[in-house]
Amino acid sequence: MNEEFQDLYREIILDHNKSPRNCRTMENPDRVVQGKNPLCGDNYKVYVKLDGDTVSDVSFEGSGCAISKASASVMTEFLKGKSIDEVEKFFNLFHEMVTGKLDVDDCFDEVGKLAAFAGVAEFPVRVKCATLAWHAVHTAVTSEEAEASTES
Repeated sequence: MNEEFQDLYREIILDHNKSPRNCRTMENPDRVVQGKNPLCGDNYKVYVKLDGDTVSDVSFEGSGCAISKASASVMTEFLKGKSIDEVEKFFNLFHEMVTGKLDVDDCFDEVGKLAAFAGVAEFPVRVKCATLAWHAVHTAVTSEEAEASTES
C-alpha cells in the first residue's frame, strides 16, 4: 500500500476515533454482546438488530483506545444491511487482514474503509484492539452468548 493511501487510512482512523459513528445504546436490540480485551482494558457493548438474517442496525458503546473505537465505528457503518453470512465473511477477512495473513491489495475493492486497519498487522499487540468489536458482533450473530473476548 502506498504512502498516499496510508495517510488517507490514518485520517479515517483519526476521524472515527474523534467522531465515532453509531456510538449509542440501541432501543430493543435483538442481541447485545459485551466485548472485553482483558490485556488492555478495551470494553465495548455491541448491539445488533436483525431483520430476518440481515443486520438492519448495529451500534456500540463503551471505552477503549483509538484503534478499538475507530474499528467499532467503521464496523458498524460497514455491516448495516449485510446478511449474517456476509458478517461472518467480513469478520474472517478483517481478522486475516489485521493479522497480516491477507494482503489488503488482494481484497481492497471488497473491504473498502476496512482497509484502513491493514497497518495494524505491523503492530501485533494492537490486533486485539482492532478486532474486539468484531469478536462481539461475530458472537452476536452466531451464538446466544452475552460476552465475547479477544482471547476466544
